[in-house]
Amino acid sequence: MNRRMQTSEEANPLRIPYRVLNTGAKIPAIGLGTFGSDRFSPDQVARAVRGAIACGYRHIDCASVYGNEIQIGQALREALADGTLKREQLWITSKVWNDMHSRVAQACRKSLQDLGLEYLDLYLVHWPFPNFHPPQCDVTSRSPDARPYLHEDYMKTWRQMEALVQEGLVRHIGTSNMTIPKLTLLLRDAAVRPVCNEMELHPHFQQPQLFQFCLDNEIVPIGYCPLGSPARPERDRTEEDTVDLEDPVIVRIAERHGISPAAVCIRWAIGRGQIPIPFSLHHYRENLLAAAAGPLSDEEMEQIRRIDKNCRLIKGQVFLWKENQSWEDLWDPNGQITPP
Repeated sequence: MNRRMQTSEEANPLRIPYRVLNTGAKIPAIGLGTFGSDRFSPDQVARAVRGAIACGYRHIDCASVYGNEIQIGQALREALADGTLKREQLWITSKVWNDMHSRVAQACRKSLQDLGLEYLDLYLVHWPFPNFHPPQCDVTSRSPDARPYLHEDYMKTWRQMEALVQEGLVRHIGTSNMTIPKLTLLLRDAAVRPVCNEMELHPHFQQPQLFQFCLDNEIVPIGYCPLGSPARPERDRTEEDTVDLEDPVIVRIAERHGISPAAVCIRWAIGRGQIPIPFSLHHYRENLLAAAAGPLSDEEMEQIRRIDKNCRLIKGQVFLWKENQSWEDLWDPNGQITPP
């Protein structure tokens, strides 16, 4: 078993594994994502949260920009109402959106109010780009509000994140959609180190260098799109995208075990050392059982390692700040931060 992973009986009837953070705290090694894209209403997402908690999920990944924290808050209140499940047995994450980088405490308090909580277990900087209001746009769109990453500005945001820990509003802070150059600067200058980095991770996009950098620096990788995001919005789709769940290697392993391709992706993620956060309206129990089933064989893990296609699905192109600019600039392709 991974040295940073444990199991616990407490509020964990399926023996879902836990990762151990650099603070010593334990975080469930699978979570329910709540980004419902354009296909699901806030009420549908909230119903999934209620069902997921009832079947054993203890980790819910939220964000203010998803537009459903009020409904999720009601689902959490219902789950906690009879006292059988206690607040400290849940792990609740939220994120500060780009247009609130200068008002982090305000954003955090709004999420706490909407979720009906006194504290968050984890609060993330959703994207490292400030002053951006998300339009409904396709992969070719640009926003006049987009701004480049500037480390000095990011550190101003991070200092506000650190203050939330001191105030007791959040227990841990972390990052999302970061790169090695950006994380290197943050680790150099942070007073409170990030415990997690949320990043796109699935068999066709394994990010081995960033993944290993996180492990080497005791930053737990949380993987969004763990199934290849089959329900992502049309605006995020491009012709070169590939489909993890249809990969012959994934399909063969699924047939061998008598499970779904989605369950294979989750077992791969758990065995690799990341925390997958799949969202599903109906298959959340199957996903949870896959996490409890243990890792795939070493041979199967190696087979999946070899199908990495470096296929990023969430390109972030709407955050570009110049015309005729490649979305790859957002991800520091040359190992250094792209200048403004």
